[in-house]
Amino acid sequence: MSEQLPASSPRWSPMTKTVVGLTLIGVVAALLVQFRAIIGPLILAFILTYLLYPVANFMSKVTRLSWRASVSLIFLVVIVLYLGLITAAGVTIIQQLQSLYTFVNQRVTDLPTLAKTLSTQVYQFGPFQFSLAQFDLESLFRQLLATLQPLLGRMGTLLSGLATGVAVTLGWSFFVLIISYFILADANRLSGQVVSIDIPGYEYDIRRLNLELRKIWNAYLRGQLIIILLVILAYSILMFILGIRFAVGIAILAGLARFVPYVGPLTTAIITFLVALFQGENYFGLQPYQYAILTVAAAFILDQIFDNVVSPRILGDALGVHPAAVLIAAIIAASLIGVIGLVLAAPVLASLRLLIRYLIRKLFDLNPWPEPETREATYPLRIPWRRWKHRLRIWVTRLRRS
Repeated sequence: MSEQLPASSPRWSPMTKTVVGLTLIGVVAALLVQFRAIIGPLILAFILTYLLYPVANFMSKVTRLSWRASVSLIFLVVIVLYLGLITAAGVTIIQQLQSLYTFVNQRVTDLPTLAKTLSTQVYQFGPFQFSLAQFDLESLFRQLLATLQPLLGRMGTLLSGLATGVAVTLGWSFFVLIISYFILADANRLSGQVVSIDIPGYEYDIRRLNLELRKIWNAYLRGQLIIILLVILAYSILMFILGIRFAVGIAILAGLARFVPYVGPLTTAIITFLVALFQGENYFGLQPYQYAILTVAAAFILDQIFDNVVSPRILGDALGVHPAAVLIAAIIAASLIGVIGLVLAAPVLASLRLLIRYLIRKLFDLNPWPEPETREATYPLRIPWRRWKHRLRIWVTRLRRS
């Protein structure tokens, strides 16, 4: 007589659940440590897939092509644009960044000499005269030199790696593209989620967590990309108008500085000041220190416009984290997984804030979702194109009448 099997699987004891859970955590942690070199490229592949999914969905509906054909066409365009950018502008951008680094590194060593010169001069603004002799500028500039030299050393190492490791960079780039292609090519076969979690009684909580996390990442990935491109474009135009050297390099630094609050803009301002101070002549006919102050002031005004006008309209309140917390998270993430951690520090911190708030409210038997649910999966990019177009039309009309 054969033994009758149980009708349902037996439940695990609390001890078994604890052992299995800790084992899974240990295995995942060991895999992350062992293969930490590919964590960054894999994250980039998932981000690229996430960004290109709406494009593939739109193309598949409009052109009536199959999903795989639409994805293949999109990646063909991406590869062509990527290779064209590397061929046309990649070498020029790296060369300008290297020239900027060399220029700043050489001039930074002259800071103590500059301090002595500034201390002996008398400055006159109209009827007013003043001198900096009462300030210990030499000591201040030496402290600034001690702060800047390690930062410049890391920058030089990074630029040297980009210049000498072109083959490695291209290899990782194509690895990201291939992984992203295969994920996106089969995305239409999935039921809306790559990982599906089904816990009885927690269906609503899981759905709300998924919705809130999608809001955060949608707003950041697409919004931050738009902001960085706008910052690079605006800085390039401003630096060219002011006639400063290495305009493109400074613009790229200003765009990347958006990832690191406080420290990023401050570093960009210091580099811009040094370049303007030591570049020599300027077509405004100003003294070097006056030209440097003018350049930094113009850049500061541009940063304020982005911080108080552009960024709130594009990102909104999707993240809801303090810039100081983002700075700390960026430092920690950069030390763990490098540049990718620096880029993703803000949305990861916002996601952790959401999860911690959920856990704390559950621990105290409070409603974890006090706010009403919204149907929007993303925060809209609140860019008032129509309003700007209307104002531009009015401005052009007034110019014609005058």
